[in-house]
Amino acid sequence: MAPARRATEQTDDSGDSGLLAALLDGMDAALAAFAADGTVTHWNHEAERILGWTTAEAVGRTGLTGWAVRKEDADGIEAALAAAMRSPGRQVQEFALLTKDGHRVLVRTQSSAVRDPGGRVVGVYCAFSEVHTQLDLERSVALAEALFEDASWGVVLIDADLRPAVVNAHAGRILGVGRTALLGRPLGELLVQGVDELECALQHVLSEGAPQATAELWVTLRSEGAELPRRCWRSGFVRLASPLAEEPVPLGVAWLFQDVTDTKRAEQEGSLLRFRARQLHRAGRAAAECPDPAEGAAVHLDFALAGFADHGLVDLATMPLPAPYGAVAEDEAYDACDVGDVGDVGDVGDGAGAAGGTGMPPGSTPGAAPGADAGHGARHGRPRLVRTLASPAGAPGPAERLPATGIPVPYAPRHPAVQAYERRGSVRTGAGPASPEGWAAARHWPDGTVHGLCVALRSRGRTLGVATFLRTPARRPFDRADADYAEEAAARIAAALDLAGAAALGGAPSAHCR
Repeated sequence: MAPARRATEQTDDSGDSGLLAALLDGMDAALAAFAADGTVTHWNHEAERILGWTTAEAVGRTGLTGWAVRKEDADGIEAALAAAMRSPGRQVQEFALLTKDGHRVLVRTQSSAVRDPGGRVVGVYCAFSEVHTQLDLERSVALAEALFEDASWGVVLIDADLRPAVVNAHAGRILGVGRTALLGRPLGELLVQGVDELECALQHVLSEGAPQATAELWVTLRSEGAELPRRCWRSGFVRLASPLAEEPVPLGVAWLFQDVTDTKRAEQEGSLLRFRARQLHRAGRAAAECPDPAEGAAVHLDFALAGFADHGLVDLATMPLPAPYGAVAEDEAYDACDVGDVGDVGDVGDGAGAAGGTGMPPGSTPGAAPGADAGHGARHGRPRLVRTLASPAGAPGPAERLPATGIPVPYAPRHPAVQAYERRGSVRTGAGPASPEGWAAARHWPDGTVHGLCVALRSRGRTLGVATFLRTPARRPFDRADADYAEEAAARIAAALDLAGAAALGGAPSAHCR
C-alpha cells in the first residue's frame, strides 16, 4: 500500500505543479518568486518578455544583483523584498530593473510574503509590470470615470442589441430621464423622430468601425405631454472591443453627443437672413430694369417666392389713381398719420388665436367692428379686392398680370386678406393638423395650400391692397420672421404698384383709399 500511496502523492504533486506553471505563464503581469535565502524559484513568460531573461536562465539564481538589477540599485531592492517578507499584506513600490541587453526599465511591483501551512515565511513573490503600461491602464480607468461623471458631453454605451448599457449624468439630463431608467430600453422608447438614423449609425459602427467625422442627428424626444421641438445632437461613435480576446469581439458602441440645437438654429437663421437680403437686393436690381412699374411689381413677387412660399397673390383695392407725391386729401389726413405696428393675428375663422400684437389697429375702441378705426371702417365699408397678380397654380413660372376686369374676389368678411387690409398689418393662418378638404378652395386660394400669410400693401400712407403668400404641406407654417420678410417684400411691391397707378391696374371705379 505504501508504494501506491507514494505514487498517488507524486501524481498529485505533478498535477499541482503543472497547474501552477500554467497559471503563472497565463498571467498578464510578470511574476518572480524568491525563497527565504533569495533564490529565484519562479519566473513566468511575462517577466521573460519584459526583461529578456528566460525561465531557465533566471530560476536558481541567488538574488537579482548583477544580472537583473544594477549594483547601485541592489541594496534598495533587496531591502524592499526583505521588508515585504516581514510585513503583512502587499507592498507597492517602483523599481528600476535591468534587461538582458543592458537597458533599464522602470516597473511597478506588488510584493507579498509566501507562507507555509503552518504560517512560517518561506519566501516572497513579486508581481510587476512596466510603469508606462500601468499608467496607461490607470489613465483609461480615470478617463472612463470622468466621462461618466463630469463630462460636458453626453456619453451612452450601447450594447450589441442597440440598447443603452451605461449612461452618464449629462446624457441623462439631455434625454430628460434618470440614468438607470434608460438601461436596457429600446431607443424607440426614447425618441419619436431620428431613431432610424441613430440605429443605422450604430449598426454601421458595429460592422465597419467608427466614422471619420462627427454626425449631426436631428431628433425629437418622446414625451407624454406636448410635442417637443426637434433637437440637433452632434454625435461621435467609437466601437468597443474586448482587450482580453485574441480576436476583436465587439462589446457595443460608445455614443458621445452634445446638444448644438441653439448653434445650428442660429446658423440657419443667419443663413436665411443673408439669403433673403440677397433676394431683396437682386429683386430691386431686376425691377429697376423694367420699363413698366407693374412688371417690376411682378418681379418683386417672383423673387420673394423663391425659397419662401409656393404661391403668391396680389389683390388691389378699388381706388382712384394715387395723388401726386405729398398731396393728401383732407379727409384722409388721419389715415395717413395713424399708422402703427398692429402685429399679426391668426385667422379667426379657422380658430387660430393671435400670433402677435393685439389684432386691433391703433385708435380702435373696445366693441368696435374689426378694422373700424375711428370710424374709417364705417365710412368706407368692407374692401373690394381685385386679383391683379398671381403666380401659376400648376407648373412653376413667373407671376402673371391678370386682365383688369374690375371684378372683386368674393372674400368672406373674416377672410385673412380682408383682415390684413382692415388692420394694415399681416395675418397668418393655417389649416391645422387635420387639413380639412376644401380649406384652400373656400378661401379662393390654389388647391393644396395649407398655410397662408396676408400682408397689407402700404405706400404713401395708404393701403393699396393685400399680398398673399401661400405654402403647401411640404413647408412649415409661417412665423414672425417670415411675416417681417413678407412685409419688406410687400412694401416694395406696393411702391411699384403705386408708381404704376394701382386703380388703373385694377380697372375699377374710384373709391376712397384707406
